[in-house]
Parts: sequence; C-alpha cells; structure tokens
Amino acid sequence: MSDTTRGYLDMQLLRFTTAGSVDDGKSTLIGRLLYDSKAIFQDQLDTLEEASKQRGSDEVDLALLTDGLRAEREQGITIDVAYRYFATPKRKFIIADTPGHIQYTRNMVTGASTANLAVILIDARHGVVEQTLRHAYIASLLQIPHIVICVNKMDLVDFSEERYNEICNSFKSFSSKLDVQDIRFVPISARDGDNVVHRSAKTKWYDGPTLMYILEHIYISSDKNLIDARFPIQYVVRPQRADFHDYRGYAGRVAGGTFRIGDDVALLPSGFTSKIKSIDTMSGALELAYAPQSVTMTLNDDIDISRGDMIVRVNNQPTVSQDVDVMVCWFNPRAMRLNGKYAIKHTTNDVRCMVKEIRYKIDVNTLERDFADKKIEMNDIGRVSIRTTKSIYFDSYRKNRITGSLVFIDEDTNETVGAGMII
Repeated sequence: MSDTTRGYLDMQLLRFTTAGSVDDGKSTLIGRLLYDSKAIFQDQLDTLEEASKQRGSDEVDLALLTDGLRAEREQGITIDVAYRYFATPKRKFIIADTPGHIQYTRNMVTGASTANLAVILIDARHGVVEQTLRHAYIASLLQIPHIVICVNKMDLVDFSEERYNEICNSFKSFSSKLDVQDIRFVPISARDGDNVVHRSAKTKWYDGPTLMYILEHIYISSDKNLIDARFPIQYVVRPQRADFHDYRGYAGRVAGGTFRIGDDVALLPSGFTSKIKSIDTMSGALELAYAPQSVTMTLNDDIDISRGDMIVRVNNQPTVSQDVDVMVCWFNPRAMRLNGKYAIKHTTNDVRCMVKEIRYKIDVNTLERDFADKKIEMNDIGRVSIRTTKSIYFDSYRKNRITGSLVFIDEDTNETVGAGMII
C-alpha cells in the first residue's frame, strides 16, 4: 500500500447532513461544495451541463448533482436521501442531502441518524420558518452535536448585515430550548459560492470562517463516547483450521469506550466475567480497541457467547431491562398500534416487543407535548413505552447513539416502520 493511499485511509471522516425548507438551496449548496473543492470529475460536469441545458438553464444547475430521482429533477425538489462522498487534503466527508418537505420527515431522520454535524439552510428572504424549527428540533433529538446555520441567498437581500443579524437572533431565541451546545452561523450564496469554499468580498462585515473551513476543522473526536465500553457481539469466529484449532473469537464493532488486552470484562446476559486475551483485526493484533473500530476479541475463558450478547466493563454496565421508554419517529403509512407487536433490532440483538403505552406526541413546530392525540402516524414523533420478549442491554440515546437506538419492523411485511431513541 502506498503512503498516499495509507494517508487517505487514515484521514478523519466527517458525516454531515443538510436540512432546511423547500427551495432553500440544500442540493445547490452540496453541488457548490463539490464543484469549488474540485471533487467533480470532468464527465460528471459534462453531464451536468447537458442536463442543465435540457432544463432551459443558461448556467450549470449544481442541484442536479444530488437530485437523482426523475421526480426530483422534474419538480426541482429533494424527495429521497442522497449521499455524496468527497475528500479534501484535510478530511473525508459523507454528505446526506435530506428532503425539506414535511411529508419526508422520516427521510430526514434516516439521513441525519449517523451525522456528526447538521447544516441547516435558511432562505435570507423568508427567515426562520416552521421547517427550520422542525429540522433543528430533529437534529437536537438525534443528538447531532454540531449545527451550522447557513443563511443562504444573501445575494437576494443585497448581502444585508442587518437582515443576517435579524435571522441569527431569531434562531438563537428558539435554540435555547434545544439540546445542542455548538451552533454556528455563516452568510452564504450557494448559487454563486459566497463564503461556501472561498471567502466573499461582498460580506466584509462578516469576519467568521467559510463553511468549508468549519467542515474541515471542527473538532469531532470528543463526540464519541470513550468512557462507557460496549461491544455487541456480531459473529463468533471459529476457523476450524489446524493452525487456529482452538481459536474462538468474538467479532463486532466497538459501540463505545475502549477495550485493552488484560481488561476485566463482564458478559451480558450471563453475567460471567473474564479477561481480554487478544484483540485482532485484518491488519494485525491491537493492544487497544476503541469506538467505532471493528475487531475480533478473544477471552481467557471459554464461555458460551453468541450474536446479540454484549461485552462490557465489570464496573460500568448498561441498563438491562425488558421495559423501555422510546422517542419514536414513525415511517409507515399504517399508524403505530397500541398493544401492537413488532420485531425490533437493537445493536446486534433481534427481539420482539409490544407497545404498552403511547404517552404523547410532539408538535415539532412548537415543541409542545400533545397528550390528547396519541395516534402516531407517518412522520410523527412521540414517546412510547414498549416491553420486549427478552431483556436488552441499552444506554440512553443521549449517552450512546448506538446502544441507545433501535428500529421497529413489521413482522408481516418485514418493513422498517419506525426508528426509536431510548430515553
């Protein structure tokens, strides 16, 4: 492997999502990021120019880079989540371009569920609207640690500093209700590229960084939970070969904390304890494993462990229970059924559950709890209590986004019908 390739693989990865109301310019912003950072191949650019001409546009429509569905291109909107990958000399990126329409809230939740950062666009002409508040709340609910508010289309308000400050102050008054510590603001024009990758001479009153500078330099290493050690077992490795005759390893991805050779660990659900004997990867043995590495561990003792079990620290264990309170975002046209039975996937564990109680529904435009309307339909968010057929081992979603999340599956159709964040 060359040094260049090794350096690329070792670069830090930032996952971010875009959100905002309809026509705020999310897809155009991503296209501008890719275009100005030289992340578009010539053949892609040629195709883009041809598609723009067919739509009657004299300029290259950068939004077409992410709007891939025919219906999206015909209507000029984003319907499904579109992922784009690119890199700069400083960092690798995965972008999730999510829809702005209310009826596609479920798609926004899907795209933002793994993000380190959310870029929320606001049209400078319209200011903070209901969808802005809706997406900011969802970003907070999903525990996205960093939010960048891009006040877009500044060219249409003559790059007015007064208008920019008015929008920032309006959002700040709302954001005090959110569980987000890091919120930043940038005035941009996605169409023309002002303050996206390069600084703009039209906003001399703005002395902050460009959006690309924030994406390249924002500190995300502390976002991972490196305190609470969690290792869900995905697969038991038994090579059955002469040179590995007695090898019994437990493969999976570290969901939190760190594990070191010699650590005392407990095994759930049995409660047995042992010590870590080795930590193996495709690249060789490790002394230390940390989230989100995928590794295979061996233990000093032969203990019956299978997929769905979890290795944790003896003195730091998750909650073990069959009764779980969950904030759920519903994905399916059929409403959630009280006393309904669903399959759930939690880490590597597959269990069944029953909905015991629907406590309330959230009005995401006002953040008020509606205790009267307990019917959770598609794109609704609410709090429910479930009981599982066997105990699961979990943390709150606020503490760990992997061990604190689960998905609901309709057993009749095998459709994923909801996403849950454990309270």
